[in-house]
Amino acid sequence: MFFKLAVVLTLLVINSVADDVNFTYNGFQSTDLSLQNLAVVSSNGLLKLASTDYSFFTAAAFYKDSVKLKNSTNGTAFSFSTTFVFAIVPDLLFRDLSGHGMAFVISPTQGLPYASATQYLGLFNYSNNGDPSNHIVAVELDTFQNEEFEDIDDNHVGVDVNGLKSVESHGAGYYVGSTGQFRNLTLPSGRPMQVWVEYDNQEQRMNVTLAPINVRKPKFPLLSLPIDLSPIVNETVYLGFSSATGRLRASTYILGWSFMINGQAKELDISKLPKLPGSASRQTSKLLTIGLPLIFMSLVYATVSGVVYLIKRKRKFADVVEDWECEYGPQRFKYKDLYMATQGFRDKGLLGTGGFGKVYKGTLPTSRQEIAVKIVSHGSGQGMKEFIAEIVCLGRLRHRNLVRLLGYCRRKGEMLLVYEYLPNGSLDKYLYGQPKVTLNWGQRFRVIKGVASGLLYLHEEWEQIVIHRDVKASNVLLDGELNARLGDFGLARLYDHGTDPHTTHVAGTRGYLAPEYTRTGKATTRTDLFAFGAFLLEVACGRRPIEPQAGKVVLVDEVFSFWQKGKILDVKDPKLGTDFAAEEVELVLKLGMLCSHSNPVARPSMRQVMHYLEGDIPLPDISLLSLTASGLTFAPREGSEDAVLPHLSLIVESVLSGGR
Repeated sequence: MFFKLAVVLTLLVINSVADDVNFTYNGFQSTDLSLQNLAVVSSNGLLKLASTDYSFFTAAAFYKDSVKLKNSTNGTAFSFSTTFVFAIVPDLLFRDLSGHGMAFVISPTQGLPYASATQYLGLFNYSNNGDPSNHIVAVELDTFQNEEFEDIDDNHVGVDVNGLKSVESHGAGYYVGSTGQFRNLTLPSGRPMQVWVEYDNQEQRMNVTLAPINVRKPKFPLLSLPIDLSPIVNETVYLGFSSATGRLRASTYILGWSFMINGQAKELDISKLPKLPGSASRQTSKLLTIGLPLIFMSLVYATVSGVVYLIKRKRKFADVVEDWECEYGPQRFKYKDLYMATQGFRDKGLLGTGGFGKVYKGTLPTSRQEIAVKIVSHGSGQGMKEFIAEIVCLGRLRHRNLVRLLGYCRRKGEMLLVYEYLPNGSLDKYLYGQPKVTLNWGQRFRVIKGVASGLLYLHEEWEQIVIHRDVKASNVLLDGELNARLGDFGLARLYDHGTDPHTTHVAGTRGYLAPEYTRTGKATTRTDLFAFGAFLLEVACGRRPIEPQAGKVVLVDEVFSFWQKGKILDVKDPKLGTDFAAEEVELVLKLGMLCSHSNPVARPSMRQVMHYLEGDIPLPDISLLSLTASGLTFAPREGSEDAVLPHLSLIVESVLSGGR
């Protein structure tokens, strides 16, 4: 009996401890990694994830076997330690505009098949970001600031749990010695750096440490956060790395990797790590430079220094101009003028960073006109002429409620777009957090009507139909008198009146994307109306369309719930106080629900919206539309559209045309 009990206890003990997972890779020459999408291993053992050769791609590499990370008996996550050496090398043409970064990831699957590129780092997509059922923990090395994830800057380390809004993050750098002096590091510098990630299941704490490759592990971690991984990760997991590119690209490398459960990961042998591409040539170049006779350099210097200076100066300000661009001459700026206007694109003139590049404030040297200059990257080859033509078309837009595109400049791998400067910035700064200035209802209603007027011009009154594709508060700028100007046409699409729009890559911001657009890829005026509906509720309620921090609360559903209870005004922005026009607020909230309908047929046209806002015609009784919560959500149930379309289209046609 005692023998049987001992066997059972032994088996329980064996089952309750971690598998003996302990590996060290000083390069990946002979390793059997699971490589996905762009990931490759070079002949010298260098693991390459993202690449500057491809835009909008993901890459991932995982350890070949699954790893048991939790105790089978009590479900407690084991302690573990890992270290790896990485390097992020930006595109040589756009060193000031890096890609999106990379992440070390603990995943329930060996691969992330539904992950998106760009800001999602190949980890999540817009629909599952923040979902607790992901069971993913990641340490991100983020080189792009995304406002939707509340990133602190474009050069930080963060710990992510089931989504890309970091639980905790810190600017990239390390603490020196026992003094704890902090030194900054630039993640996309092209230089190798080492990361240590350690989890202690007793203290329920995770430490993340960063340092240059030639510096021993710092005494103080960069991040130290209390966290219990037990309810987050699965019992069996996969370990690896992910990365992604967007319009801006960078090459991401892993040089070595060590991991151990319930112990300290073995140190990497720096001398055995593979070299990054170009390392050998850089060393050779340095030796040749040192070996040149000093006397020869001194003789030549006096002769060529002046010539070299003139050539460099000419190249520094050189524009790229082709013959076919001559017809666009009046809208083309010289790079030298923009460089001088922005004082060399210094950080002190940086207005913001968006999904397509950085925006700088400047003053033209001759006219003294204040401008905003956006620097974006672009590919060469086919499509550039069409892109320039489209920019010029948008430059011809003239409306008091649109930010005016003054012109452009093309230089090497950069496109510079020049807009008029608006002093009061974007609308979202007056809606969220604790704004210095709170807009009253009269100002907000004027902003709403201004944006509606601008969209009507784009949809129906210009020579072509312009689909904005990114209507939201952060893309609405305010002039000196707080009048609205819809801006950022980086995602806009044009097509002729009477023709059908083409299928495009789905782009925009989560919470503003119409459900039919995400399915078909066709952006229409109705998809802009959906985003405008979300915008209406955003302005009236002072809240974002989707609030992940509140358990993925969908604003339009909450407004619908209050409307059902007959208390729709209770959902308005509390900052409005009591000084507001109740009829106008109620109109905007109901119109926001109508525009946010999941069926595009139920949405009014922009001209009808203007009539409602101006009071020319009364808003139809939305109860006649048989609205339901499932018909209002951003992601309706499968098949719900087909079920309501035949009946709803007749109702909408009669109701929206009534009273005109």
